[in-house]
Amino acid sequence: IGDVFDGSVFAYEALVRGTGGESAWSVLSQVNEQNRYSFDQVCRVKAVKLAARLGMKAMLSINFMPNAVYQAEYCIRTTPAAAKTYNFDTRKIIFELTEGEDLSSVDHLVSIIKAYQGMGLSTAIDDFGAGHAGLGLLVKFQTDYIKLDMALIRGLDGCLPQRKVVDGVVRMARSLGIGVIAEGIETAE
Repeated sequence: IGDVFDGSVFAYEALVRGTGGESAWSVLSQVNEQNRYSFDQVCRVKAVKLAARLGMKAMLSINFMPNAVYQAEYCIRTTPAAAKTYNFDTRKIIFELTEGEDLSSVDHLVSIIKAYQGMGLSTAIDDFGAGHAGLGLLVKFQTDYIKLDMALIRGLDGCLPQRKVVDGVVRMARSLGIGVIAEGIETAE
């Protein structure tokens, strides 16, 4: 994730892929009720371990599955433990939730976000604008960042209504003290 103002790397996002290069979908399609929690935990630890091994100085962005977290304080403990084991600063971790994930309970999600923030971890809503709940979620809690979905960004230069919508979202986020990350910036325009 690059910073367009100074050209630096702001963060690296830990993405799921199979050991043989399989797609994220092929891996995630194997996640179910029975293995969701352990899968989520293993992914977190592996991301922290790899970031530490690479000597990463930028932030580390990790997606999490809210439905895999049954009690935030208990479920998060493996991440700080891994950070301590591998000497990785927990203040450099951003936990992202995907707006499109089917949430079993918004109140549960609010408790997760508040617990993570209370532990000094940064949070983000990924794919903001792609799902139906984004604005409603921001009313209930404010993450540290929102990541605008690439559908809102691609073609932005050629569509006035799209620019107006993105401008409004950016203004709103800034007024709430939320950082904005745009996904899908792939052309100079």
